[in-house]
Amino acid sequence: MGTLKEAVVVVTGASRGLGKAIAEEVADGGAKVVVNYSRSKEPAEELVNQISESGGEAIAVQADVSDAEQAQKLIDQSIEQFNRVDVLINNAGINIDRTLQKLSVEDWDKVIQVDLNSAFYMVHAVLPHMTDQGGGKIINMSSFIGEAGNIGQANYSAAKAGLLGFTKTAAQELARFGITVNALCPGFIETDMVANIPEEAQQKLLKQVPLGRFGKPEEVARAVRYLIEDGDYITGQSIDINGGIYIRT
Repeated sequence: MGTLKEAVVVVTGASRGLGKAIAEEVADGGAKVVVNYSRSKEPAEELVNQISESGGEAIAVQADVSDAEQAQKLIDQSIEQFNRVDVLINNAGINIDRTLQKLSVEDWDKVIQVDLNSAFYMVHAVLPHMTDQGGGKIINMSSFIGEAGNIGQANYSAAKAGLLGFTKTAAQELARFGITVNALCPGFIETDMVANIPEEAQQKLLKQVPLGRFGKPEEVARAVRYLIEDGDYITGQSIDINGGIYIRT
């Protein structure tokens, strides 16, 4: 069984939404948290202060993880501050929704870069440290859209599906080093991404969810904590947290 006590956890895209909830959850378990942000400096620093005031330990590190050099810098600063990285949570992501007829090459490339390539950059940067220290845990934030697809989200669904394939291969390759790699596939969660959907469209989406509600960020965060603390024999898996909107056979 793993523990969060004194573990060093790097969370990309942690200044708000799912990333913020995850950072709060692992800090509550006693982890030292690296709160990564790209542009949202103030919310990231507020989160760090919040964690500190609650008796935890956290730092905010600016890095656009869709850039390989900045992803490396994020890991380097984490190691400089805490001497190790026990858990990497690849949460950074964006969406630019357009149908294929309207989707530009730039729209495609930007989402793939942030939502998929960043995960490789981060794993590539952290891997030497995790292998040297004898293990670690990597959690990739995918989506049920990567399993089911969705109109207007070809770039997003391709990136999230790519994360699932990446997770399976990484899990097979890294198991011998004591590193587990898993993915979470949330459904519609009460974050800014869902809040920006028009009310009428939200109501239509709710009708598709068997449980009749959107998920809460804290519910996803608790799944992350479970994988860290109790998931030593879980690797290469994708865990659905979606209210039943997509059920795998």
